[in-house]
Amino acid sequence: MKPISLLWGLRSYCASHGCLYCYFGTVSEHREQMPTAPGVLSHLSPNDLTTADVLAFAETLHDSPVGRVFLAGGEPLLWKPIIRLIEVLKAGGLEVVVCTSGVALNRPDLREPLIELGVDAVSVSLDSADPVHNDQWRPPRRGGDGWEAVVSGISALIAARGPGPRPKVGVYSVITRRNLADIVALPELAASLGCDYAVPQPIALDPDHRLAADLSLTAEHLPELRQHFDDLYAAELPLVLPERSYASQIASAVARPTDLVPGCFGGDTLFFVQPDGTVWDCPSSLKIAATPPGRHRSIKGAKARELFPAPTGCGSDCALFSVDCVNMWPLTGFPVLAPTGPEVPRA
Repeated sequence: MKPISLLWGLRSYCASHGCLYCYFGTVSEHREQMPTAPGVLSHLSPNDLTTADVLAFAETLHDSPVGRVFLAGGEPLLWKPIIRLIEVLKAGGLEVVVCTSGVALNRPDLREPLIELGVDAVSVSLDSADPVHNDQWRPPRRGGDGWEAVVSGISALIAARGPGPRPKVGVYSVITRRNLADIVALPELAASLGCDYAVPQPIALDPDHRLAADLSLTAEHLPELRQHFDDLYAAELPLVLPERSYASQIASAVARPTDLVPGCFGGDTLFFVQPDGTVWDCPSSLKIAATPPGRHRSIKGAKARELFPAPTGCGSDCALFSVDCVNMWPLTGFPVLAPTGPEVPRA
């Protein structure tokens, strides 16, 4: 397995949901004022790469240390050339993980190619076992696209896959102070649906985000958070979870919002590409903001082997440890697929 993982955000307006804490921001906010800070994403950005640029770069990945690509959005399954992009990546021998809201999986014309092309995993965003809570924070844009449609999409993909080994199907859930019980309840639901893995992820909001005071975890939530993770691992559900140390990493990030990470994998075995083609060492908003202009790079007209040199395996020290870092570790070290990078070295 080649050592580098690439998280690739595609410009794909999420037609099914208007998640209140979406990292792409909200359409209404950005219609009033477009963000201009480096790395800040928007559903409305006019600076996307062309399909030709995207596919041309994808063709070069086979000749690089990149072994796994996470296709994210927005909603990547609604990006019109998505199937062609997957074809190129799989033809190049890469592992492909599609990160989706799940509603599009109800469409056979999108669901079936994921199986036929040998996509390695499909990660579905679902934040609660409670439909009411989920649809409050991930409100559907159209009737019928809420919690039930997501669960239906998961079930449709698992049924279509049948006994085949791929794609693995899993659920990622955003954990806030308002749904700590879903650390257990959501993986239990995922197991009942026949999913292969589940990842409860702590919400990562900048301190000035309008929802930070209502949703972000703080030290006062640590006892309950730790208890729910203890209960989760004690349940021994028939699916793959992050290693037990993951819970300690979350607790560290919550207790100490910024700290030192010795030998961070960001910029060594993990990189992030945003829809306009800009390449960052990792998706952390703190890391992006601290990246000097001379380090701003783009995939446009570039070859992957030029952008992503062979990793050292030890990374570089980073003083910007945050919840963002914890959320990136399952991309590189999650055991549902062969690990590519080291675990976040936090106790």
